[in-house]
Amino acid sequence: MIKTAILGYGTVGSGVAEVLRKNREVIRRHAGDEVQTAYVLDLREFPGDPVEEILVHEYEPILNDPDVRIVVETMGGLHPAYEFTKQALQAGKSVCTSNKELVAEHGVELMKIAEEHQANYMFEASCGGGIPVIRAMQTGLAADEIDAVTGILNGTTNYILTRMEQDGCDFGEALAEAQRIGYAERNPEADIEGYDAKRKIAILSSVAYGSHVDYTKVFTEGISRITTTDMQYAAALSARIKLLGRSVRRGNDVSVMVAPMLVFRGNPLYDVNGVMNAIFVHGNMLGDAMFYGSGAGSLPTASAVSADIVDCAKNLGKNTALPGTGETLNVCPADEAENAFFVRVGADEAVKAEACFGKIRSVTVPGIEGEAAFTTEVMTEAAFREKLQEISDVKGYIRICR
Repeated sequence: MIKTAILGYGTVGSGVAEVLRKNREVIRRHAGDEVQTAYVLDLREFPGDPVEEILVHEYEPILNDPDVRIVVETMGGLHPAYEFTKQALQAGKSVCTSNKELVAEHGVELMKIAEEHQANYMFEASCGGGIPVIRAMQTGLAADEIDAVTGILNGTTNYILTRMEQDGCDFGEALAEAQRIGYAERNPEADIEGYDAKRKIAILSSVAYGSHVDYTKVFTEGISRITTTDMQYAAALSARIKLLGRSVRRGNDVSVMVAPMLVFRGNPLYDVNGVMNAIFVHGNMLGDAMFYGSGAGSLPTASAVSADIVDCAKNLGKNTALPGTGETLNVCPADEAENAFFVRVGADEAVKAEACFGKIRSVTVPGIEGEAAFTTEVMTEAAFREKLQEISDVKGYIRICR
């Protein structure tokens, strides 16, 4: 019997406990032994819950129990999750987590500690909820050189943008609805300003390229300035607005960005709506592969955590992390990134815009007056901003997904 301990009995932690309980026989068959939840750590009480008898409020009983071989960290945040994870790995216990913040901040260090102590640090659920994209890149695409990753990585923002498009409501209304039904936090900043997606694209890029990508250097722009007018123009272009995380590797350099982008009909990401996530990976042999599924929620995320538990159970006392180069990739300045843009300006600025941007394609929507809209050719971010400064009445702009 292999004993586990769950740190944090919230949405994901309770889901992991349920998966381990309900799918016990399936997990036993794949792991080669029974996996039992021996402890649940939380500061709260859960009277009447199945975990009541194994609930503890201190970490030491878990850390000091040699029979606990796998620790599941679903606490979230950096502290004390970092300290607890580090201590568990140093004690030779493997750790499975859904904590993207911790993985992005300390993942390199924690993986090194795991290797030194013949344990594993696994984080499939930190990106894309229940989508098994990390495992696929590490195993199924192990013979490919991956050079690009693009995805819808945040279910909250995708839900908000979907409601704005389908119902014609403004950003504030869509956000309030997302909060009411539990898709958005009371403080939604991490989601709507792109910080959550920034950590995820950095983690995915690090796994894809076998080298560390520093999330703090990722250019990030959120969705709070997107308007219903933008949605009308997008529809006229047969496109939808999605918050995308995108990275492209060229040698030892990587260009990484999180921003709202116009995704045209025909691109598979166009039909990814609501809280669903999707991740495109490009390999030099395979070409494009897309991974699609639920990006959040108790059981989908818990399913990914539980798959990591099975992997750890099959490899007790053995580190199975695929070797990386150990280097940190240079994140190119955002000014060097190349994009085409959709731009809205005041009607009086139309002639000046064409003089500034050269070859443009005008976009009109019946009923929208007092402004002009157009799409540009591909150019660097620096060149775009320089041209934009020559126009006094800029109403908005959105990058175009290529």
